[in-house]
Amino acid sequence: MGSNSIVLLLWKQLRPRQWVKNFLVFAALLFSFQLSNFDAVLLSFFGFITFSFTASSIYILNDYKDREADRNHPVKKNRPMASGLLNPSLAIGLGVILLGLSLISSFLINKQFCLILLVYFITNVLYSLYLKHVVIIDIMIIAFGFVLRAIGGAIIINVPFTPWFLLCAMLLSLFLAIGKRRHELTLSLENKSSHRKVLDHYSLPFLDQLTSIVSSATIVSYAVFTFTAGDSIHLMWTIPFVIYGIFRYLYLIHIKKQGGAPEKVLFEDRHILVTVILYAVSVVVILTLFE
Repeated sequence: MGSNSIVLLLWKQLRPRQWVKNFLVFAALLFSFQLSNFDAVLLSFFGFITFSFTASSIYILNDYKDREADRNHPVKKNRPMASGLLNPSLAIGLGVILLGLSLISSFLINKQFCLILLVYFITNVLYSLYLKHVVIIDIMIIAFGFVLRAIGGAIIINVPFTPWFLLCAMLLSLFLAIGKRRHELTLSLENKSSHRKVLDHYSLPFLDQLTSIVSSATIVSYAVFTFTAGDSIHLMWTIPFVIYGIFRYLYLIHIKKQGGAPEKVLFEDRHILVTVILYAVSVVVILTLFE
């Protein structure tokens, strides 16, 4: 196999498409009026890269551990290690390098941010080994990972984060995690995917009730966040985007039977993508005009 093919396999193994989740690191930069601060922008970008590299090291570890089982899965069998095209030792070596670079560089720049990365890595390893099989805790751990991204984004540029900001991040993350579990359960009941052990403890009515609670709480929390945002109270004009985005995602989950991969929905559903773009533009304009 040529060197170009190996590089492409390694790139695929990193799952760069999943890195879209790490854009939450930029939230603190956006809401703290730091967009014109070049140093803050660079630090946020550094945070995004290190979170992405750390996440990729976790993906490598998961794929290495599950490579035998993945070979019997209709989709996962095409993953680089499961397919036999990528040497597992080479992949593990890359994962160690990425994790080492992320932790060492972040330690040199900001020790608190390094701690956040370390907690993120350890939590995800525990999730992979055991916690993903514990009902309710599994979706809470997924949400915790997003909260760590939001906190890390604030710490790396040394700005305070409000409780309402973190609550919004946590609730939105729970909303996406519950939607993911519902999608997996739906496919499992239709015998179209492998069966997760934890799905035995869930039911569609239960997940629908959780979705109703969390989606309502997310909208209310975001509204309170904008109303208490001080000089940027005009962020309240972005509430319709948040409501529509949540309603659209609920439509995709319940009607279109999607929601298994939020990052995939973001790029494939035009309505969600346009809503996210309009929301981001609106926030930038509002914070710029009323700074």
